[in-house]
Order: sequence, then C-alpha cells, then structure tokens
Amino acid sequence: MPNYEDDKDLVWEEIETEHIVQDEWINFRKSAYRYPDGRVFAPYYSYSRRDYTVIVASDEEGNFICVRQFRQGIKEVTTEFPAGGIERTDGKEYGDRDATETALDCAKRELLEETGYESSDWTHLLTIPSNATIADNYAYVFMARKCRKTGEQHLDETECLNVVKHTAEEIEDLIHCGKFQQSVHVMAWLLAKEKLD
Repeated sequence: MPNYEDDKDLVWEEIETEHIVQDEWINFRKSAYRYPDGRVFAPYYSYSRRDYTVIVASDEEGNFICVRQFRQGIKEVTTEFPAGGIERTDGKEYGDRDATETALDCAKRELLEETGYESSDWTHLLTIPSNATIADNYAYVFMARKCRKTGEQHLDETECLNVVKHTAEEIEDLIHCGKFQQSVHVMAWLLAKEKLD
C-alpha cells in the first residue's frame, strides 16, 4: 500500500478530456485520470454548472418560507427552501466566477422572484461545493430573517412552484421522514438552527 505523505501525493492528473455536452447550460465531460501510483482510470464523468444560492428565510412570525416543486432527478414534488442560480453576464451557466452577480444579490433576487418576500436581515452561513465528487459549482447558503411580503411571484419560464410556510418543528419532521429531500437544503437548515438558538 503506498504511503501518501503529502496532499500533493493524492492529486489525480487529468490526462485526457472529451466534452460530451458543452452548451450554454452544462459542460459534461468524460476524462481519463492518472492516479498518484501511476494507474490510469477512465472514464470518469464530471460536469460544470453555475453556482447557486439557497435561502433559509423566515417571516416576521418566525415561520419558514419554503417552496414546493417537481424535481426531475427523483421525479417527485419536494419541499425545500427558495434557491436559484447566480446570473452571469456572459449568458452561460458555468465558467469564470468573475462574470456573475454577487451571491447575496442572487439570494435577494431569488427570494423575491420565487416567493414575493424581501428581507433586510441577511446572514451568509456557508459557501460549499455542491457535489465535490463530480461537479465544480458551489452553493452559497444564506439566512434571511423578518421577511415580509412585498409583491407577487415572478417565476422563470421553467419554474412551477407553490410557496408554503412551516414552523421549525414541521421542518424537522419533514427532514426526519424523508420529505425535505435536497441535501444542501438540509445542511442549510442545520446551520441556520445554530443561529436560532
């Protein structure tokens, strides 16, 4: 068994890449990697998508603002927090992070567009890779307190969602019975709970 004494001894070297799909939405790749011990592994699939925000939003009564929408991956309607992709000035869905709106501006926009609510009390909780195994995009997690309804939904053409409110106890129940099914959103809730205590 090799002895990896340093992190640099763990790095895989990408030696070949084929872009299977590369359009404005996604860069889906098939790569070959050389392991630190010299073996080659292929194919390894990965993708680039745009960064996004997740917002744990609560209203002035302390209820949490959630959305229900269909998720194609699991083919179910899920309950989750408002969330959405960070808009880019170059029209693509991935690439250089300097070409994006700020994560906070995205979070404010997505909360308003998806729910009609706004807040002036924002906390950045964490920035974390969305799925470090196969993707290079990041989730920016925020908490918005004392949200108030200031308008109506303004949904994107691909969005069909309903706004629902839940107490903290109801969110806990949804998580524990497997009905709050977005992993980054569950993590966001655990982080937000620390701020509520």
